[in-house]
Amino acid sequence: MGERKVVNKYYPPDFDRAKIARRRQPKNQQKTARMMLPMSIRCPTCGNYIYKGTKFNSRKEEAEGETYLGKQILRFYFKCTKCCAEKTFTTDWKNSDYTVESGATRNFEPWRCQDEEMHKEKQKKDAEEIGDSMKSLENRTLDSKRRIDIDAGVDELILLKATQASMSIDALLEANLQRQLDDQKMEELEDEVLVRSVVFRRSRNPIIKRTHEEEFFEEEDDLVFETSLLRAKVLV
Repeated sequence: MGERKVVNKYYPPDFDRAKIARRRQPKNQQKTARMMLPMSIRCPTCGNYIYKGTKFNSRKEEAEGETYLGKQILRFYFKCTKCCAEKTFTTDWKNSDYTVESGATRNFEPWRCQDEEMHKEKQKKDAEEIGDSMKSLENRTLDSKRRIDIDAGVDELILLKATQASMSIDALLEANLQRQLDDQKMEELEDEVLVRSVVFRRSRNPIIKRTHEEEFFEEEDDLVFETSLLRAKVLV
């Protein structure tokens, strides 16, 4: 049992790590990845439907020469659960989805529905403008207003970016300190105005409120005084 669960290995005294040849791996080596199917597909070889969420072992590699906005596109290889036919799909960064590359057909592609809806909406808009000149004028007015709003937003963002780029850290700290000083002065001014607004008046016959402890001490003093008078009379 001790030899089977060894933790340390024996290194001879003449061991030299520099003499060991470095193991070189291929540049684009395929890696095994355990994942779930991101969409529902159909195998054309056996007609089997593989549904979304099916777990399988796949081989992952980088697609050579295929990128989108600087992001590397990945390719996955997997086999059908029924006939073991190999299929591949790749990442689609543009639509935040996956694309079936070979060996299968996808049951539903959401971006196709979006394109069809946009095409139908455009056809409907063109048909309305053909028969009604007022509708065409209204659509052009809305488009120009939307374009003006977009341009105004872009100009505002450019101005804000230029302002932020022109300001240094020292200027930001100084502006923050100045704002704190202004707030402090404003609070002091408000306190001064509040104190001046309060009027203190003196009455001719002020009413003095006493606590229970003061009344107790006064009664005790009166009792001591009367006791001392009685003692003086007895002595006389």
